[in-house]
Amino acid sequence: MTRIEDADPERAKALIEAGYVCVDVRSEPEFEAGHIPGSLNVPLMHRADSGMVPNPEFLDVVQQLFSTTDKLLLSCRSGARSRRAAEMLVQAGYTQLADLVTGWEGSRDAFGRSTPGWSKLALPVETGAPAGQSYADVKRRAQSS
Repeated sequence: MTRIEDADPERAKALIEAGYVCVDVRSEPEFEAGHIPGSLNVPLMHRADSGMVPNPEFLDVVQQLFSTTDKLLLSCRSGARSRRAAEMLVQAGYTQLADLVTGWEGSRDAFGRSTPGWSKLALPVETGAPAGQSYADVKRRAQSS
């Protein structure tokens, strides 16, 4: 069975420098508010009036863009959505996955202690919806491949 690598922000930065593609699975507004530079937005969930709802296109978009052997780093707000996304990708046959376990904002351990996420450390940050990285652009590229 494929193992999902747990990556803290420093390890995630090293993985990106080593060629991993960061796939940010947060909603489009969350992505636009701030994200890891160069990451691609493929939301696992969308914001709706009733709260968060699953994105039925998530797996299809990822499968159209990436082969099962591509190196992917998954990121979200606090690590929960990215873990779910990674588990879905393992079930779909992906073999080189890492999960930013602290997410963008940070997470808490079993004892309630806070662990800072990417945005809380002195790591590069990008905002907005850069061309080629927004969900609309990523989805368009997936549909044309």
